[in-house]
Amino acid sequence: MAEVATISPSELSEQKSNESFDLIDVRTPVEFREVHASMAKNYPLDRLDPQHIMQGREGSDEKLYVICKSGSRGRQACEKFIAAGFTNVVNVAGGTQAWDAAGLPVKRGQKAISLERQVRILAGFIVLVGALLAIFVHQYYAGISAFIGAGLMFAGITDTCGMGMMLSKMPWNQVKETGENCSVQ
Repeated sequence: MAEVATISPSELSEQKSNESFDLIDVRTPVEFREVHASMAKNYPLDRLDPQHIMQGREGSDEKLYVICKSGSRGRQACEKFIAAGFTNVVNVAGGTQAWDAAGLPVKRGQKAISLERQVRILAGFIVLVGALLAIFVHQYYAGISAFIGAGLMFAGITDTCGMGMMLSKMPWNQVKETGENCSVQ
């Protein structure tokens, strides 16, 4: 896999202060609605179609900048673009958190529980239930806690989270499209 180029939010802002640039946010629509860089468009990672996004950009040397919450999903999105043959993509290091911390323009909307917190809540709940069942019902229920622990380890090693992907599809994590700065496919 090719190396993913990165840029800090402040470097991007300084470099592009007098011109527009394409910035896509690959977080879930709910995360995007809560806070996003003011010029970003939302293309959730789980539905990202590099061919669609790059349509009309063939031969252009203009870079496409990718942002997420902290940089991890942005890197994964850049890898998808590179695998599809589009190498002129750059991950914004530190993501929206770093963008906001740098004092760059953001739009704020309705608050939500982050996907990361939802994963921690659900994983903790399942581990607790598994442990209680193992103590009070039968020791074999300890396997539930072991399964979740193994899943969390796998998520940490591979930087992908099946539970997070599943939770992102839940109704409370969906947003009705309003058309405002949202390009959800």
